[in-house]
Amino acid sequence: MPYIPHTPQDVKEMLAAIGAESIEELFDEIPGHLKAGRLEALPEGLSEMEATAVMAARARQDEGLVCFAGAGAYEHHIPAAVWELATRGEYYTAYTPYQAEASQGTLQVIYEYQTMMARLTAMDVSNASVYDGASGLAEAVLMALRANRKSKSRRVLMPESVHPRYRQAVDAICVHQGVEQISVAFESATGTTALDSVKPYSGEDIAALVIPQPNFFGALEEVDALTDWAHENGILVIGVVNPVAMALLAPPGEWGETGADIVVGEGQPLGVPLSSGGPYFGFMCCTKKHVRQMPGRIIGRTVDEEGRPGYTLTLQAREQHIRRSKATSNICTNQGLAMTAATIHMALLGVDGLEAVAGHCHANTRALLERLTAIDGVERVFEGPFFHEAALRLPRDSRTVLQELADNHGILAGHVPGLYYEGMENTLLVCATEVRTDEEIERFGNALAEVLA
Repeated sequence: MPYIPHTPQDVKEMLAAIGAESIEELFDEIPGHLKAGRLEALPEGLSEMEATAVMAARARQDEGLVCFAGAGAYEHHIPAAVWELATRGEYYTAYTPYQAEASQGTLQVIYEYQTMMARLTAMDVSNASVYDGASGLAEAVLMALRANRKSKSRRVLMPESVHPRYRQAVDAICVHQGVEQISVAFESATGTTALDSVKPYSGEDIAALVIPQPNFFGALEEVDALTDWAHENGILVIGVVNPVAMALLAPPGEWGETGADIVVGEGQPLGVPLSSGGPYFGFMCCTKKHVRQMPGRIIGRTVDEEGRPGYTLTLQAREQHIRRSKATSNICTNQGLAMTAATIHMALLGVDGLEAVAGHCHANTRALLERLTAIDGVERVFEGPFFHEAALRLPRDSRTVLQELADNHGILAGHVPGLYYEGMENTLLVCATEVRTDEEIERFGNALAEVLA
């Protein structure tokens, strides 16, 4: 597959035309200690046939396991029509509309997606998606620093109940931009962030407070109290939400007296399969007041000279393409295909369908917890309301239990919080979406009892 079609003769002629001896000479301004050198551990390239066989073998590794894992990636039922439509040529190959108004179909899909996300979150504006939920949170943090004109600091309150991978992404993206993440511990009894945990920062110069709903443990935060406290102290609120949960829970635009300021999350639950970890897409919404600080593009609906409906690229900071390190953001595209699938998925399910999915997820998770906590030595780690998932304490190391359930029973039993939190080595985070059956829940219970015995 000649993706780089230049022959050695082509390269030689181009180098001669610009007066360079070699390609390496073109990069001589890069200090030697920064160059990777030869990639000695990289294996030899494979043929197309060999590469296809390797990928097919890896794909088969995902088959056969009954999934009770969540932690930010969820197995939901996806109507067959979603990807039958999304993989049609006019959607599948469509890319960034650089000549925006010539791409009316693409613009309309994005407009419908934005409308749905704004309504789902009760926010004023949605952009056309970002790369994923984790990088979306990093973008939201940087956006809040720009938008909060009352704050002179670059300090952000980051609860430890926010997904650990999200916090790592924020650190990786923002560490060299002077952002200080202030960790806020969660309550040992509930797994949530208590108001008393943030009150010590009252009166201090803080740019933003991040509030997950539900949080990494599936626990529901006191979003109203936290939002009102933040706004009373001149702090912007960034909500990190599960879009399916928003069909049942109060949306972030209705948190407290005035609602959250910025909202982000992972859109994978809306019609995107797990697919060995990708592709995903992040959604981002905000209030109208802060729209000019939002990265990405926004599509608007208007009429042409003859009064016919039309769609146009309403707002996009051109500096994102040309100013590099000085740009508002370096997000110059969106996850268009995954966003298109989500739009079709939400349109097919509608308001009632999304609410029904969320209700079935919660009912299945409750049934799962009842079955598993009936086993001797298994108990819930946190008390209080939850959605989608919950943490269980086991009498053995959860990583060992997880491996045995996968190897011997064909069950992907959950996620291990002990990878990120000290003292939670015996904790297992379990999840049951609407696709899990009563028989599968019973099978999980019997298998776990056998492994623990």
